[in-house]
Amino acid sequence: MDDTTDNVADQPILPHHVIREFTRVLWHLRAVLLALFLLFVLLAVVMHYAGGAVDVATRAPASAGQIAYFCAITALTIGYGDIVPTTETGRVVAVLLGMLGVLITGLVTAAAVYGVQAAAHRAGIRPR
Repeated sequence: MDDTTDNVADQPILPHHVIREFTRVLWHLRAVLLALFLLFVLLAVVMHYAGGAVDVATRAPASAGQIAYFCAITALTIGYGDIVPTTETGRVVAVLLGMLGVLITGLVTAAAVYGVQAAAHRAGIRPR
């Protein structure tokens, strides 16, 4: 019998195994994730002081809370457009925040996929 066609699990994949592996990988990535978070904070501070963020509805300078909101929404690649940077520095920071968000999302997604794969391996599911 061919081993590549026999892909039956000995036991089901248990959610707590997936979560345990996921958190274990995130723990190993803690230094990288902390560095990315600190970079996010640095970019938010730069946006506050040099970005010229403006509330589109009132045309007034954005408050610190609005700038934090703008940075989070930009890093999540949502970008509602209710607050916009008006300086070249602010636009560069906004692009960097978007790229940072994609990087963080990719790392967390990869950790989740690894968690599922490790739990599947633990359950006895062999790869094809």
